[in-house]
Amino acid sequence: MPVQDRTDLRRRLLALAATQSGYFTAAQALEAGYSYPAQGYHAKRGNWLRVERGIYRLPEWPTGPREDLVRWSLWSRGRAVVSHETALSVHELGDVDPAHVHLTVPPNFRQRNPGIVIHRADLLRDDIDEHDGFRVTSPLRSLLDVAGGELDLDQLEQAIAEALVRGMTTRRALLDRADEFGANAALRVERALQGAERDGV
Repeated sequence: MPVQDRTDLRRRLLALAATQSGYFTAAQALEAGYSYPAQGYHAKRGNWLRVERGIYRLPEWPTGPREDLVRWSLWSRGRAVVSHETALSVHELGDVDPAHVHLTVPPNFRQRNPGIVIHRADLLRDDIDEHDGFRVTSPLRSLLDVAGGELDLDQLEQAIAEALVRGMTTRRALLDRADEFGANAALRVERALQGAERDGV
């Protein structure tokens, strides 16, 4: 292969990896112009690090703060959206440190992994924010998701209060959609808002 062609291939791969914290899939590399034998060659030579089956990383790329979420996005072939408690941590809302990564996937998604908690739903476009290398549910959707779950009410109140103070959502938006997530979620949102109001938010 001519040097110019190799340079163009490398440039295309770098442009892609730059949007995904240095990661890329075998399918993406193939689309960029690297045949499967060429991929095997680069992995064997150490030019690429094989992170897991079908996922590579450029070894010179600096480590990012949420690259684990980029890997899960690639694992799901871009179908998963970071959600629930994990989304709250991405948005830096409340004092939430989930033991597992929470992902929302389409109802027909079949992949499984013991390291993650899967939620199935068809998300509205307005419920999804683009992040560096992965997608995450919006602050409003994230708060409503955890309101319908088992997050401690004090933690929910703190997360909602912070979102209100930072202008990431409004009381009206929370109340307008809370019923979509069940009666328990609506009640917990109302109580959290009352608590936030008592605290002067």
